[in-house]
Amino acid sequence: MSDELPRQPGPRRMTQVFTDGMAGEKPDVPMAFEDLEAAALDALSAEAYDYVAGGAGSESTVDRNRAAFQEYRLLPRLLRDVGERDLSTTVCGTELAHPVMLAPVGVQSIIHEEGERATARAASGLDLGMVSSSAASTTLEEISAELGDAPGWFQLYWGSDHDLARSFVDRATEAGYEALVVTLDTPMLAWRERDMQRAYLPFLDRDGVANYFSDSTFQSRVDGDVEEHKRAAVEEFLDVFSDPTLTWEDFAWLCEYSDLPVVPKGILHPEDAERAVEAGAAGVVVSNHGGRQVDGAVAALEQLPDVVDAVGDDADVLFDSGIRRGADALKALALGADAVLLGRPYVYGLALDGADGVREVCENFLADFDLGLGLVGCDDVDDLDESMIAT
Repeated sequence: MSDELPRQPGPRRMTQVFTDGMAGEKPDVPMAFEDLEAAALDALSAEAYDYVAGGAGSESTVDRNRAAFQEYRLLPRLLRDVGERDLSTTVCGTELAHPVMLAPVGVQSIIHEEGERATARAASGLDLGMVSSSAASTTLEEISAELGDAPGWFQLYWGSDHDLARSFVDRATEAGYEALVVTLDTPMLAWRERDMQRAYLPFLDRDGVANYFSDSTFQSRVDGDVEEHKRAAVEEFLDVFSDPTLTWEDFAWLCEYSDLPVVPKGILHPEDAERAVEAGAAGVVVSNHGGRQVDGAVAALEQLPDVVDAVGDDADVLFDSGIRRGADALKALALGADAVLLGRPYVYGLALDGADGVREVCENFLADFDLGLGLVGCDDVDDLDESMIAT
């Protein structure tokens, strides 16, 4: 084998793994998602694992997300010269080297001591886009610094204090984020049986509150310094975290206020997608929060084609909820998504080996996707369409 690694993600990763194998080295992080999840279970505390892996109620929505992918099958085409494959794309004005971004996952300090810093370093090394969560254990400014030149978006949990929401948007703009992802499917936390059984909410331990406690608007709500009044600060956080009274009129105001492209997350119904675009959204994220919010909900993938039809050329469409392997991303893109968000897999990599674990999981995912793209007969992600899908 040549000492020089191939340029494309798939052959490069395969060459690296097999070359290391000749020297007696095998991958530290499991390749198969099922093995990866099992290893993370051993590495994490029971509370942290259930918080990440669990869903709402009976978790039927989590199961349905995965089952939906099995109802769509890829239909490969042959002899199409796929020796060079272009994975780059542009979504909501952001240039991406891959049609994949890391989904916003909060409270990463319960997964690994370096939390979001480690994830951002891995994303930076791979030039992989990352969506930073409001509920991070690291401030949005620190995460942006770790990302460097890699694409970064900021995800907003829009709470009951609109001045605080404005402050977060202003901070994200100042920190150099390229888009604002607004999660709409969490007007309140869902009934999650695993967390309830353990009586565990990480925010009570001051995990996932870095953006709030570092914000001057939030600090003004607390009687004194947040470090001196820790319990009061946590109670204030719980009081302002969500707002079940928000309406589409509020969303339109946010779109007008923000200098960043606004991308609502949690869209399932095509009429909601239409209303979001009418209000000023640059894109939408088709998502059911990975099954964490509504028990018995439709699979996100089932709704993707209808949402794509509803927005047409007026907005870009991203997808999450159930992405585990490269084939899943291929199916979502073929059904009309412009990019996908990867969630639980990279979090499990973080649990196993920090930044190196995230990097390995993402390298494997991108390699799988790159090879799959060529094997279905495409040399460009923009060529994926419904002709590649059979049901």
